Amino acid sequence: MKKLLSIILAAAMALTLLAGCSSDPGGASQAPSNPPADNSQPAENPPEAAGSIKLAALSSGYITNYPDMWKEVCEAFTAETGVEVELTLEKNLEEVIGPSMQGGDYPDVILCATGRGPGLTEQFIKDRLITDISDVLDMTVPGENATVSSKVMPTMLGTNATVPYGDGKTYLAPMFYAPCGLFYNAGLFQEKGWEVPTTWDEMWELGDKAKAEDIYLFTYPTTGYFDAFLYALMYSVGGSDFFNKATSYAEGVWDTPEAQQCFDIIAKLAEYTNPITPAQANETDFSQNQQLILDNKALFCPNGTWLPGEMADAPRAEGFAWGMTALPAATSGGSGASYAFLEQIWIPSDAENQDAAKQFIAFMYSDTAADIFLKGGAVQPINGITSKLDEENQMYYSVYDNGATPVVGVFSSYASVAGLGTTREVFLDPVNSLVSGTLTKDQWISDIKTASDQMRENLLVK
Repeated sequence: MKKLLSIILAAAMALTLLAGCSSDPGGASQAPSNPPADNSQPAENPPEAAGSIKLAALSSGYITNYPDMWKEVCEAFTAETGVEVELTLEKNLEEVIGPSMQGGDYPDVILCATGRGPGLTEQFIKDRLITDISDVLDMTVPGENATVSSKVMPTMLGTNATVPYGDGKTYLAPMFYAPCGLFYNAGLFQEKGWEVPTTWDEMWELGDKAKAEDIYLFTYPTTGYFDAFLYALMYSVGGSDFFNKATSYAEGVWDTPEAQQCFDIIAKLAEYTNPITPAQANETDFSQNQQLILDNKALFCPNGTWLPGEMADAPRAEGFAWGMTALPAATSGGSGASYAFLEQIWIPSDAENQDAAKQFIAFMYSDTAADIFLKGGAVQPINGITSKLDEENQMYYSVYDNGATPVVGVFSSYASVAGLGTTREVFLDPVNSLVSGTLTKDQWISDIKTASDQMRENLLVK
């Protein structure tokens, strides 16, 4: 197993990485398999923790907003517990920590979400090299009297984003949730007198209007950002039943009318996408695709609430103002949908200081840590956190209050199989080829069906 991990980590070092955090709120797309207990009395914490831990965290767009975010959180944890934290903070985190892990030197805590190009977290899940942290939910938050489970939003627990094996045990703790949707220039819409589409038919009509003025309807930073898009689309088209079947690769699911509608929408959207997008959809140039929105060269871009901060210093058209909307409803009178992107923090099974690592994860839900994270625009999934947001962020997080269906959950994990790519490689990366015209919709669907058969046969939970 360790040999396999070494091979995977070495491969990950050569992969390109997402520079932005493709890194979620109010409701679950799946019924929680382990809803948190109503613990009025804090449980006892684990034995006294070790004197220090090693934390490896992704340097995402939040660090652009507040470079000292993680440093300050680590210092606050040390002040509260006496446990020192050795911090590794990198944009190319997988590449940086890969060599030491190959040698058996693991961080005690890793903040790295699923859905990234190298697939590090997915590989640890597949190889069952990740620690059960269910007991963290019953721990008292350091410095407070509340338990972790009493503070975390219930809808952020129990889906396969935190319970990957379907056994009711939590292996990934939810961090930094952000509503994802379609970002646009609200100033341009006001200037043109355009209404934000609420259905896909209205979206295509707007696309034709914009095209007449040399503006494309759509762009995307990288294909990785289609994860939130696809999850929301599947839920809006078929509800929780179709979503759960699709994310577990149920036999025949891609032959259903709901699946066909999803494929049709994405294929048609590819025709309305700015053709320069695929060439810039990489870790070096992704911000140039985001810039298309600021320059009025595309109307909509799928992203998360970190986007405005990430592009804070970028030039923009006169009168530019950020707007965000949920994905349009699949049918007239239906509800739009917004995926709640969730980052994850976890402990490798070979970490040396697991008790202290669990204390650190518990501290992530303290008011002290949450307030520090907010300085960078990172919002912890804590009950009542939205009341602390500034006016702009409240606009984004209110998407669920305005009728959008919240979606939480990810594709189910499956064992490593030679020749079988990640879900991103199978479902999302081909969008570049759809836009460029080098791949047909039918071939894309055929490839998905073939891969899904293998994924289903190798599910970690059946």
